[in-house]
Amino acid sequence: MKICIAQTKPIKGDILKNIENHKKLINLAVQNHADIIVFPELSLTGYEPELVKKLATTKDDKRIDEFQRISNSNSIIIGIGLPTKSEMGICISMILLQPNKSRIIYSKKYLHPGEENYFVSGKNLNPITFKNNKLAFAICYETSIREHVEKAFKNGANVYVASVLNSINGVDKDINRISDISKKYKMTSVMSNFVGKSGNYDCAGKSSIWNNKGQLIEQLDGSNEGIAIVDIDTEKTIKIQLEKNYHQ
Repeated sequence: MKICIAQTKPIKGDILKNIENHKKLINLAVQNHADIIVFPELSLTGYEPELVKKLATTKDDKRIDEFQRISNSNSIIIGIGLPTKSEMGICISMILLQPNKSRIIYSKKYLHPGEENYFVSGKNLNPITFKNNKLAFAICYETSIREHVEKAFKNGANVYVASVLNSINGVDKDINRISDISKKYKMTSVMSNFVGKSGNYDCAGKSSIWNNKGQLIEQLDGSNEGIAIVDIDTEKTIKIQLEKNYHQ
């Protein structure tokens, strides 16, 4: 199974432009035979808490229909970040588009202090099964919650997928934490992060892949968009970094 992480530079609050950028990176993943591609936290809007009331949507948003078509025709799972509406308020969510299946939502349950001013706690999904692997998901702060990763492990996950916004000041701490998770629970782990500016943060990039021994086996740089792919059976990786003028 090949897992791809995308490193993007978000365009503040512009879902349509971010969709176009996502499609270019998904195309690279498809060309390299990835089975799943995951984007950073709130990837289609950027991390913009003050804007979520007008940006929040649902998993059935017609703007993301093209992702479903890509998923169906290429047998690839696509995980995109969006604020979604729930009965209780707005959640930080990842919408998972699976080949020829209904869309499902993984929502952030454990909010970072301060996020409760804009978001509500959502519902985590149990690990999903694809090609005989069980993939557990985490959104940013959840990687620091012991109960969260232990539940994933107890539910049989062998792959841990973290969709994050990590700042320049905080990224190394999270890299060490996810390395420890990989080693302790014997899970292949990946982390997808932004570059550039999002919200009040200078994003650090360094999207990373660890094997199930906790060893860092691939990492993108701190300033450019791109993808990294790992074959979890062979631990062979592919890295594609894009030029800084990629949007132009």
